[in-house]
Formats: sequence, C-alpha cells, structure tokens
Amino acid sequence: MITYAYQARDAEGKTVSGVTDAINEDNAINTLMARGLLVLSLEERAVRRSKAKTAKVGDSDLVLFTRQLATMVDAGLPLLSALTALYEQSDPRKQAGLKYIIGEIMARVQQGDTFNEAISKHPQIFSRLYISMVRAGETGGMLAEILDRLAGFLEASSRLAKKVKSALTYPVVVICIALGITTFLIVEVVPKFAGIFAEFGKALPAPTQFLIDVSTVMRSNGIWIVVAIIGAIYGIRRFLSTKIGTELWDRYKLKLPVVGPLVHKICMSRFARTFAQLIRSGVPILEVMSIVGETSGNTMVEQAIKGVSLQVEKGESLTTAMVRQPIFPPMMLRMVSAGESTGKIDAMLEKMADFWDEEIEATLDALTSLIEPFLIVFLGVVVGGIVIAMFLPIFKLNDIVSGAK
Repeated sequence: MITYAYQARDAEGKTVSGVTDAINEDNAINTLMARGLLVLSLEERAVRRSKAKTAKVGDSDLVLFTRQLATMVDAGLPLLSALTALYEQSDPRKQAGLKYIIGEIMARVQQGDTFNEAISKHPQIFSRLYISMVRAGETGGMLAEILDRLAGFLEASSRLAKKVKSALTYPVVVICIALGITTFLIVEVVPKFAGIFAEFGKALPAPTQFLIDVSTVMRSNGIWIVVAIIGAIYGIRRFLSTKIGTELWDRYKLKLPVVGPLVHKICMSRFARTFAQLIRSGVPILEVMSIVGETSGNTMVEQAIKGVSLQVEKGESLTTAMVRQPIFPPMMLRMVSAGESTGKIDAMLEKMADFWDEEIEATLDALTSLIEPFLIVFLGVVVGGIVIAMFLPIFKLNDIVSGAK
C-alpha cells in the first residue's frame, strides 16, 4: 500500500486536504471520488510493506463488518461506496488489521474484481465457507441476504466457541493456581520444616519424609525439571500437529466419557449449520460437502463426510450415503431423510443445529456446576495434604523428642 497526500474540492466547493492509502495513483483517485471529492493534486508520501499475510481481524470485527456491509448493500448503497464507508469508520488503532484488509478489498473492486475474488486473496481472514457463500450471493443477485445470513452464522459460531472457552477457563485457572501454590509450598516452606525436623534425629512419618524428598529433588534439579516439562509440552504439541497425531487425538476425544459426547455434538452442530447455510445459498452439493468437511473441526468427522461425498458423487442419495457412516446420529439421518423428501433439507438441518446448540449449552452449564465443587475439593486435598504431612511430626512431637533423648 502507498500513502498519498491529496488536495481536493468537496461537494460544497471547499478545498480539503489529507492522506489516503491505496495500491496506486488511480486507486487513490477512485477512492477519493467515491467519497465525493474532486482531486486537485496527489503526492506520494510513503510506501508501506504489505501486511496481507500478517493482518489480524478478530471474530467480533468480522461479524460487525459483515453485518454492516449487508445493511448498506440491502439499503441500495453500491458495494464500493459501502466498503469506503466501512474503511473510513474503522479505528486505525483498534481495528488496524480490518482497516487494512478493507482497503485491499476496495482497491481490487475498483480494479474490476468481484467481491468474492477480492476477499479470496485473504484466506487467513475469510474462510472458504465465507468466500463460497459470497460467490453464490453475487451469482444469484442476493449479496445482501447472503451477507446477513453469514453474519448470523458467524455470530452463532462465535457464541458457541466463547461458551466452550469460558467453560474451560475456570478449571484451567484453578489448576494453575493449585500448581503454583503447591510448588511454592514444596520449594520454599517444606525445607524450613525439614531443617527443624532434622534436629530431632528421629525417623519422620512416611508422608512427611516423602514430601521432604520431593522438595529436595525439586530444589536440586529445578531447572532440569522445568526444561523437561517444557520439552514434553513442546513434543506433545509437535506430535499433535502432525497428521497421525491429529487423527489419534481426534479419535480419542470422541471416546472420552463426558467430553466425547460433547465434542461429537459440537461437530454435528457445526456440520448441520454450515451445510444448511451453504445449501440455502445455492452452493453446489459436492462443493458443500467439501467445505463442511474442512470446517467440521474433527478429522474423524471430516473423513466420514468425504466418504459421504464420494457416494453422492456416484449418484446415491444423501441419506443413503450418510447411513453408511456410523458417526452420524439416527436423529440427523431421519431429519435429512425427511428434508430430502420435502425439499427442505436446509430447514431440517438448521433445526438440528439449534437443537444441538441448546443441548451443548445445557451440558456446559451442568459441567461447570459440577466442576466447581470438584476443583475446590481438589485444591483442598492438594494444599491440605501438604499441610497435614508437614504437621504430622508436630502431632507426635512428644514421642519424637522422648525418642531423641
């Protein structure tokens, strides 16, 4: 992007000046003209290194951008004018990434690209789902409606993700606090008690002696223990980032006692909602299957969807192909069958997604209410166990002292 300083005349005939970013001089002139300005002079100030690959846009910013763009396009505002308005109102400090991306999209639209071609140049911001729905909307002349659907879909997905994260945050914080307190007690407090008990010259109770031994090991090999923990975490993360590791972890997650059914419902809800939105937007069925597979969030589900796609490509009905994959629950199969019979498969899947979202929220609420007392007990047992182990010799102080004498 290039920064240009300009002088221009507005609609009232007043001379105004300022700076604007564009990919070239023609793009800068078109941008200013879209704002109702007659350019008098234009001077290049600085060339900025491209940030297309590093620009970051938050989920809330993307939802807001999509919703506002849908509103303006639905009101009859030309796409370029709508993008210009969004560009100008973006906060350069809080929404620097969004402002930059909108500027890039504006430049490409001014050069003659369609909106879906412009956003496809930024796959790190706009998913394949987003691009496909926009392309279908532009082709069918329903861009405003499609953008509104996209905004609703993104809001629902973001709300579910935040719900899951908030449910996981509390136990993670409590466990970290417990580990911190335990480490402090073992490294700093236990050695002081150990020095006092050593003067007795008497064998200590087994829990106390074990705690002192652990403290000695941690104090003498603390650096190596930290290095080993960091190395183990790094190694596990590297393994999970591989194809084999990802498949093993995704398969294991689905088999966990409580978490497994929850993960399965989340994947099914994401599949149903994404499938419904794409079908409703007019995206071809095979492309729909490819996209929902990528966005399912689990490799086991993705492989099942690929199997369904292959069968559909051979001419089988969607229901028949899905029956062969055990990962799809019976309720979904019945709803899909009813949807194929009535021609309302998108509405059926939308209802299924809403149903699962409600079940997911109920499950998360129940887990949160159960986790809280469990974590309190866990914290009490860990800290209380250390305190009791250190006070056991004091409870038997008379025997230890008399034995020492």
